[in-house]
Amino acid sequence: MATTPPRSAPYLTATLLTASVALYIALVAFGNITDFGTNQAFVQHVLAMDTTFKDDDLMWRAITNTGVQNTAYVAIIVWETLAALVLIYGTWLWIRRDLARARSVSTYGLLMLLLLFGAGFLAIGGEWFSMWQSKTWNGLDAALRVFVFAGVSLLVVQLPFGRDESESEASD
Repeated sequence: MATTPPRSAPYLTATLLTASVALYIALVAFGNITDFGTNQAFVQHVLAMDTTFKDDDLMWRAITNTGVQNTAYVAIIVWETLAALVLIYGTWLWIRRDLARARSVSTYGLLMLLLLFGAGFLAIGGEWFSMWQSKTWNGLDAALRVFVFAGVSLLVVQLPFGRDESESEASD
């Protein structure tokens, strides 16, 4: 039995959103690698909590060791790079119309970003290191934008494509 390709609008939407998030995070990782110092300073100031209210009840959380700060920054860059590669692969699978694998791989890449920007930047940076208190080194708005972008993309990727999808998956 010949399979019909998925309806074009939902499939195209999932493909383009996955590709857009892949492009975005690849550019973020590339920028962090080629202009290492700019966001290195951001991570150092957030972890050092040197532009927060300096409340004694919170300052014990500060990390001022440069080695630990740089390790955290490199880990962020590695995570971003891996997420970009996973999402690029997911995009390639969408283009090939390998729906089940495209959905699975894209889901992993998008979850990687939700963890980085949700748990990493919003929760740990924003709350644990009180980034919300800083007027200078506050990345919460940018983190929320990426979190929403990845989250909406994940929702679209998870939407069923309808009858066409169940037929193509049943024939595999």
